Amino acid sequence: MPHLCALLWGAPSAGRLRIMRADDKVLAALAQLRTVDEGELPSRAVLSEVTDHLIKALFPHRLGMAGGDVGAFVRRMLESALGSLTGEVATELAFQRRSGRAVVECDDLVGRFAESLPEIRALLDSDIQMAYRGDPAARSIPEVLVCYPGIHAMMHHRIAHSLHLLGVPFVARVISELGRAETGIDIHPAASIGGGCFIDHGTGVVIGETAILGENVRLYQHVTLGAKKLDGVPKGMPRHPIVEDDVTIYSGATVLGRITIGEGSVIGGGVWVTSDLPPGSFVTQARTQVEAFTDGGGI
Repeated sequence: MPHLCALLWGAPSAGRLRIMRADDKVLAALAQLRTVDEGELPSRAVLSEVTDHLIKALFPHRLGMAGGDVGAFVRRMLESALGSLTGEVATELAFQRRSGRAVVECDDLVGRFAESLPEIRALLDSDIQMAYRGDPAARSIPEVLVCYPGIHAMMHHRIAHSLHLLGVPFVARVISELGRAETGIDIHPAASIGGGCFIDHGTGVVIGETAILGENVRLYQHVTLGAKKLDGVPKGMPRHPIVEDDVTIYSGATVLGRITIGEGSVIGGGVWVTSDLPPGSFVTQARTQVEAFTDGGGI
């Protein structure tokens, strides 16, 4: 059978022959890399639509409908989202079965997720209220809901975390990655985050897999709640910080390891923390020494 390039371009030149040979080499290499049965994986495109419809169902007035019957709109969004989610969950569960894992029934899992939606909405309401109270630039609740990237990151995380707890980590991770792509805020779906979380500005924030955040935690841009380098440590081992209630961490701070940041503490910008802090701590960088030379004085 003629090569596709020959069918498209006619008699190949020397340069086109090189392209054709490269095509063949790539196809051969990919064939060697394939497993016997790779199987289907959950779809990023489908889960993007699922997440969009779930968010519209949770906040129909501001992020969904322009008018009409609210109940009918929410029902339509949920039917679409949960129907598509069932298919993606089934795909992941089939993948897990091929990996030898015990799995629950798909319909039961999605049903339990649907039951968690009122709790997700309540948590998001607390996040929105915290953002409105905590940011002098916020003029209204609708502005916070529509415009704040930290809130949209938490929408994705609250949905993804619920699915992660129910046993579909791949689906959950895709949803969290959709949130990261939209907002620049990277939250692992396994991270546990209490109500009233406000991520201000948000760009570059990273919250690792085993991090635990209490109530009313406030983070600014480029904060990292990460792990130290751990070689040979079993996957899932607790290795990220525990941040207790009412903690504020300012921009550029890095908090590493399974340490505890005590309740009510404040960590200043650019600080590097690798050990426990007692409640009420206030940690800042060393003060800058300023020297001025006048009237020709100097070294």
